[in-house]
Amino acid sequence: MIHSVFIVNNSGDVFLEKHWRSVVSRSVCDYFLDAQRNSQNDVPPVIPTPHYYLITVQRKGISLVAACKQEVPPLFVIEFLHRVIDTFEDYFGDCSESIIKENYVLVYELLDEMLDNGFPLATESNILKELIKPPNILRTIANTVTGKSNVSTTLPQGQLSAIPWRRSGVRYTNNEAYFDVIEEVDAIIDKSGSTVFAEIQGYIDCCIKLSGMPDLTLSFMNPRLFDDVSFHPCVRFKRWEAERLLSFIPPDGNFRLMSYHISSQSVVAIPIYIRHNFSIKTGEQGRLDLTVGTRTLMGRAVDKVKLEIAMPKCVLNCILTPNQGKYTFDSVSKTLIWEVGRIDVTNLPNIRGTVSIPPGTPSLGSNPTINVQFTISQMAVSGLKVNRLDMYGEKYKPFKGVKYITKAGKFQVRM
Repeated sequence: MIHSVFIVNNSGDVFLEKHWRSVVSRSVCDYFLDAQRNSQNDVPPVIPTPHYYLITVQRKGISLVAACKQEVPPLFVIEFLHRVIDTFEDYFGDCSESIIKENYVLVYELLDEMLDNGFPLATESNILKELIKPPNILRTIANTVTGKSNVSTTLPQGQLSAIPWRRSGVRYTNNEAYFDVIEEVDAIIDKSGSTVFAEIQGYIDCCIKLSGMPDLTLSFMNPRLFDDVSFHPCVRFKRWEAERLLSFIPPDGNFRLMSYHISSQSVVAIPIYIRHNFSIKTGEQGRLDLTVGTRTLMGRAVDKVKLEIAMPKCVLNCILTPNQGKYTFDSVSKTLIWEVGRIDVTNLPNIRGTVSIPPGTPSLGSNPTINVQFTISQMAVSGLKVNRLDMYGEKYKPFKGVKYITKAGKFQVRM
């Protein structure tokens, strides 16, 4: 399966390597670095070399490169590498070069437990935290003085059970189950305001703090919305196929229950619109006028609105007046950022003013695009609704809560 894993920084330096089945020279990463130089933002996930297949993942400013000698299912390795980064984030709060270097010993201990002879072994956060204690100041000082490590001497109780993602004997004073339904809207809006492309990437994150071994069933009002789904291993897939119900024994704590994809444009309601006017005439200063508004949102407010515009290279400066929020213009990268905040429907946010260009600049052949960010609380833009949550196997009544959030994913408006 996986012979070695290399972690590479943005400068192309290998700052951590771990070997399992055989020692692979770090020079094999040169093939990855060559592909990265050729196309910074579009590195192939699988790179064949004379002796190895390199399978790569890029996140948080670092790259994980796995070297495999035989053909393997690429998605299997890619999912494992993402799980490694998720584990680092869970343990350390972030996954950057500096944090990994500060926790070298713990990182090597985690990689030892997550992969055994090149095959994934323990990848669940609950199990790993029983095997290897998360870092804190007191434990670090005690380990330094006594020479002990964070690795537990006993095997986790759930490791050998049929439910490896949940340990036995969990007890809470307050039993709670919270579900966050989060949807990200990816869209391209053309100059006239029509939708060229729209889809939704959604996921359900959970925080489950329930005693014992509860068996949960989650149902939706409209489960036929989903075009594609991906589940946590705890979900019984046959039950989903037959009844469109999520039946599962949950892990303890925070986890992602499912991810889903909705590609039908008739379902994707675009929550905001932008009226724009940008013109540059030969020998004159340019003019920019932007107004942001909301469509029907059933009384929900659009918050954390931010517009980022990559201006033409000929633009020297922007002198604008916003009626809400603040703007910045980077004269080096030619990027205009307008931080709007919350949209007030009674007084729509507007920004207008002049754009400075060198004398004699011809009119533009193509206009820039606007990348939009926003957040809408207590609303799932697809119309997805949780119907009910039932619990079996335990006699207490837990507190249950569902929160809906809509965010902008890759949301682009063409001017």
